[in-house]
This record gives sequence, C-alpha cells and structure tokens, in this order.
Amino acid sequence: MDYGLFIMPLHPPARPVADTYDDDLQTIISAEHLGYVEAWVGEHFTSPWENIPCPDLLLAKAAGRTERIRLGTGVVLMPFHNPLEVALRFATLDHLTRGRFMLGVGSGGIAGDRRAFGVDLSGPDAATLTREGIEIVEKAWAGEPFQYQGRFFTFDVPPADATTGALLRPYQQPGPPIAIAGVSKNSAGLALAGERGWIPMSTNFLQPDVLRQHWASVEAGAQRSGRTPSRRAWRIAREIYVAETHDAAVRDAREGGMGRAFREYMLPLVASGPYGLQAFKPLEGNVPDEAVTVDYLIENVWIVGTPDECAARLRALHEDVGGFGTVLMIGHDWHPDHRKWTRSLELFAEKVMPRLKDLRAE
Repeated sequence: MDYGLFIMPLHPPARPVADTYDDDLQTIISAEHLGYVEAWVGEHFTSPWENIPCPDLLLAKAAGRTERIRLGTGVVLMPFHNPLEVALRFATLDHLTRGRFMLGVGSGGIAGDRRAFGVDLSGPDAATLTREGIEIVEKAWAGEPFQYQGRFFTFDVPPADATTGALLRPYQQPGPPIAIAGVSKNSAGLALAGERGWIPMSTNFLQPDVLRQHWASVEAGAQRSGRTPSRRAWRIAREIYVAETHDAAVRDAREGGMGRAFREYMLPLVASGPYGLQAFKPLEGNVPDEAVTVDYLIENVWIVGTPDECAARLRALHEDVGGFGTVLMIGHDWHPDHRKWTRSLELFAEKVMPRLKDLRAE
C-alpha cells in the first residue's frame, strides 16, 4: 500500500492566508522526506475554510521545492473552467514537474461557488459537462487538430501552421493520469473512472459499506468498456492522527485542528448538502443525526491512536473494503501546534507504514 496527502485545505478563516499556504507547502516537503508518494491539493472558490482557488499555483511552487513526490489537483472543478484552457494550463504544469503531475477532476458541490459564477446546473447536467470537459482535455493533450460538438462545448481546433494552431502537449504521454473523486453511494463519477481507466478516489468520511459500493461502481463502469479495473489504482482518503499514547491522540484530534474543522465547518457543510449527515453513517442501522459528533467520528470514521492502533484500523479498513492501493491522509491546520501534525506524519511513516508493508491490492 502507498501513502499520500489530500490537502483540501482546511484552514480557520481568521489565519493569514499566506501563512496557511506556507504550512501546506511545508507539509508537502516534509511528506516527501518521510516517504509519502503523492500530494493532492483541492480547488474551491468561495469557501473561507478551503482557501485555495488556484491549486496549480501552489503545486507549481511545491514542484520547485521537491524532487520525487507526485502532485495532483483534488480536484479541478470543470463547470467553472474552459476545458481547452484546463488542458493547456496543466500540460504546462506537467512540464514544470517533469511528469509528476496528476489531474483530478470533478463537478463541484459548494452552492456558493455556483452562485458566484452564475452556474445553474443540476447534478446530472454537471456530471455531463464534466465528462465532456475531460474528453476535450484528452483530445487537446494529443496535440492534434480536432472538432468537438457536445451538449455544453463546441471546439474547432485547426491544424497548426507557422503562427497558430499548435497545442502544447504534456510531458507525460498520452497525458498525465486522470482521477475522479466520488462521494455518493452510487457514484457516476467513479463508474466513469472505471469505464475510462482513470484513478478512482473516495472521499474521507465514508463508512466501509459505502466504500464497497464505490468499488462496485468502478467495476460496473469497467464492465461497460471491457476493462479489468485494478484496486491498486484506488485511493481512499481518511482523517489520520497518530500520537505516542491513545489518550494523547484522542485529545489532540478532539481539541486540535481536526476537531475544530469538523465542528465549525465540515459537519455543518455536509449537513446542509443533499445527503445530510447520512454521509457519515453506515447504510444499515439507525444512527440519529445528533449522535454524529467529533467523538462519533473518532470512534467510527477517523483513524486516531497509537501507531499500533492506527495500523490495526487501516488493516481492518483494507480488508473490509476488499483492498485498495493508496490511503490519502487529510491535511488539517494545527496552528499554533503545527509540530503535533508533523510529529503525526513522522510516527505514521516510521511506525505505521512498516506494519502494513504486507498489504497488497490487485
């Protein structure tokens, strides 16, 4: 199993933005030194907590301060972009990283973003637009003239001549890996990932029974195109915090950056969404909404504890869902105790990873 980061980010709005970006960059740099293999950075436009509207700029700076760690967008929200511009911008980033870039895409779920941009799309329409956008990105990356007539986009890229028409091809050929994140139980995005051979990514707060449904969606999509999907490509995100003792880990998770982010932002945000707090619950059972608290998450969703405890819970998750290739640790803001976060990264790398080196996914 491999290990990476997913930086949404999650920063308290009162902090200076420049300081939070410095923290995120230092986390990526530290992660590379510790053996984490990839880092994904989110894109949001109007959320005060998720304060990176241009992840490519932060990733470009991270590329200049790292050498090996793979860098991805988690995710580019296609309804807010011209797909040809996406193709060219991220072909540029692929060259800047010398092939370390991965393009994560999605349709976006924050109502404030859609209102700010004047984007009025139903869920199915946003999914269709996103699919068209990715198709255009792939055509543009081929570097050849193309015509495209879809429901949302029309393009006519002419042959190149001495002055115009040329499209920048990425460093990687035929292009950087593409990833799609899934949230809902029967995720159309993950089915599309299976159909097209893209990276499936499952969001951080889902219970194992929903994650099993996610892989079923990937398999259903793969069957449509005659592919055999590999669980090795599947990424699952999780809140993870490791400390020397159980009590310290639980206390820090409850009172530190993780607990604050969920109490003040994530729980209210998800509660206001289409699935409500059911998103944090197993499919079977009768968990009342008022029971979904930070303590509930520590006990039932997050991976919090000593190295032995965290290794055991990750092993159980791996076995429960049938295997996956990479776990992505969600980045949190631990200011003014940033050392607790870096120490958790160290303990995970030094004492959890070795305990799980036998885990495989096919």
